[in-house]
Amino acid sequence: MLQKPRGTRDFLPDEMDQRREVEGIMRRIARTWGYREVCTPEFEELEIFTIRSGEGIIQEMYVFEDKGGRKLALRPELTAPVLRMYVNEGKTLPKPLRWFYFADCFRYERPQKGRYRQFWQFGIELIGADSALAEAEVILLARDILAASGISFSIHVGHLSLMRSLLDDLDTDDQKKIRMFLDKKDTGGLAMYLSSRGRDDLCTRLTALAGCRDLNEVFAITGDLPDRDRIEELFSILDGSGLEYTLNPGIARGLDYYTGMVFEIFAENLGAENQVLGGGTYRLAHLFGGEETPSCGFAIGFDRVMVARGERMPAPGIVVGVAFTPEGRDWALTVAGTFRNAGIRTELSLSGKSIGNQIAQIARSADFALIIGKRERELQQVTVKNLRTGGQKALSLADAIREVSGSEPR
Repeated sequence: MLQKPRGTRDFLPDEMDQRREVEGIMRRIARTWGYREVCTPEFEELEIFTIRSGEGIIQEMYVFEDKGGRKLALRPELTAPVLRMYVNEGKTLPKPLRWFYFADCFRYERPQKGRYRQFWQFGIELIGADSALAEAEVILLARDILAASGISFSIHVGHLSLMRSLLDDLDTDDQKKIRMFLDKKDTGGLAMYLSSRGRDDLCTRLTALAGCRDLNEVFAITGDLPDRDRIEELFSILDGSGLEYTLNPGIARGLDYYTGMVFEIFAENLGAENQVLGGGTYRLAHLFGGEETPSCGFAIGFDRVMVARGERMPAPGIVVGVAFTPEGRDWALTVAGTFRNAGIRTELSLSGKSIGNQIAQIARSADFALIIGKRERELQQVTVKNLRTGGQKALSLADAIREVSGSEPR
């Protein structure tokens, strides 16, 4: 028996109903903020991803050559393709651009709980806006999307100028190693490494900074920064909006990618792998041949959101099934089509068995049975049977639709 590829999943109808409901919620919320959907190819030129992350990322990607010898890759994320598209197609559009996307991505890594080789991302990119208000908008939109999705979460907001202010006098290799320790929250490893470099003082300051939860205490450690006013304005906007968040100057992920504000959101019931969103400000367009353009965005790990949300079936709405005799078939098809045009989920019995057997089968999933035989065909009527109460009545087609539409689903 052939199996699905390792690291992928099959989704049966119940799970797809749940996923589509949450996906629809995310799209709806993004649109209310003025964001519009974009879509990029599932594969891109390999250089789109290595130009930013280096050749090492190739080991984590699905890479191939096409028949023309071009090196291509299945997209491992969507920010780079969206910025490539901006440079190719959107740089002359009026700014700021508010774009969102929902699509699958691919990474060649060891599958484990919450990590798959094919996974889905929902994200937004705010391109061409450079202000504290733009950064706040992105954070607040993320809050609204996840809250509407039905999960409990905590928001951590930082700013990379804070950490960079303590690392500026180090070479690139030292900075990368320190970021690795900070990202893993490995204070012991950080202390040993900095001690070996004769920088015990820096370890003390970095640890203190990472633990700060008050902006005044942060500036006491970092001293005045060139963008201090911008940082204070951002947190003032967040406070004024009533956002519940934690100031976290210890966020170190993406120091070689993000340029200013960074934030992460964690679900409350996912265990160790509990980050469901990451984002911040960045400048990438120049890497793809465009002008340097301020941008801000985030990506949501959609699969983790679904795990955090738990199994929660969406309301199916009213469901009707159509049972009919051979003489009533053509009228049954007309009735079913009219109910569907009215927006009612309508399933036609396909068994060809007796009306009683058809109704018994319909009752497993439907709220009403529409019974159609020779009499209903001749009178152009529908016998509507309420499968919850057992009552039934003969109605005109229009009245049958009103009868069903006015009821509550079970």
